[in-house]
Amino acid sequence: MIEIPSDLHKDLLPLVFLVGNWAGAGVYDFPGDEKCNFGQEVTFTHDGRDFLEYHSHSWVLDADGNKVRPLESESGYWRIDADRKVEVVMVRQDGVVEVWYGELAAKKPQIDIVTDAVARTAASGPYSGGKRLYGYVNSDLMWVGEKQTPDVELRPYMSAQLKKVVTPEDVERWAKALPDDMPDDGIAFFK
Repeated sequence: MIEIPSDLHKDLLPLVFLVGNWAGAGVYDFPGDEKCNFGQEVTFTHDGRDFLEYHSHSWVLDADGNKVRPLESESGYWRIDADRKVEVVMVRQDGVVEVWYGELAAKKPQIDIVTDAVARTAASGPYSGGKRLYGYVNSDLMWVGEKQTPDVELRPYMSAQLKKVVTPEDVERWAKALPDDMPDDGIAFFK
């Protein structure tokens, strides 16, 4: 369910499908690294200004789905303009700072972005750019990331399917918003 917060900046309305806390799992596979399944938590928040704040943490999962060790962390800010152009500034734990540009698809909640600028610290590994696709599909947030280095051409390396995390406060708020004349048996509601 997509809920539009009353204090969301009007320019962010096209990105409202991202807002919230998300959790799920995916697959990581890049040459030179160990292929693995990973868990991920992603948060998109807002404070009334014209950007979304973004945080993502992922970790390697063992065969039983238990956390083994951290995989990647990133934080950033997302904006969109009147022409549906999206810009993202992102910082990752490995010393990479990226500027991404792209756009929101017409008539569907899908965002394609590509790196425009990459800055790396001396401690970061080789990296020269990427692409990402985010989509809201059947109430899930799905994404795929592509990555390139000086030695590896652009290729998919991470993808995940994330579910919206529902808090007890969300349930209480939704329950209070139900009409007073709801049928008292669940069956009558569906007739």
